[in-house]
Amino acid sequence: MPQARSLSLIAKHKRIRKKIQGTPQRPRATVHRSLKNLHIQLIDDTQFKTLLSLSTQDREIKNKSPQGGNVKAATLLGEVFAKKAQAAGIKLIVFDRGGYLYHGRIKALADSLRKGGLEF
Repeated sequence: MPQARSLSLIAKHKRIRKKIQGTPQRPRATVHRSLKNLHIQLIDDTQFKTLLSLSTQDREIKNKSPQGGNVKAATLLGEVFAKKAQAAGIKLIVFDRGGYLYHGRIKALADSLRKGGLEF
């Protein structure tokens, strides 16, 4: 049985997802946070396709930041992800924080995505 905290997170994410949707022109950047890693992916909700995904477990990020669950890794992940998204021709996104508070690693990731040239 899931704990009350995870049920609350799921409820928050459902409320967020009612309001936002990714399109081919403006995909949804969704974040998953665990204790040790961060995962981000761009999703086109109209075709149910993942356009791009990246994690702190990927080789290029893990070489620069072996600890994947901290603010430094989140910042690095955002910079690399923004470069890859722009290389794929994506400049506008919708940021889905996944029910997590806009604080700490999530905020660092969002700020580095903006710094990398993505608009949301």
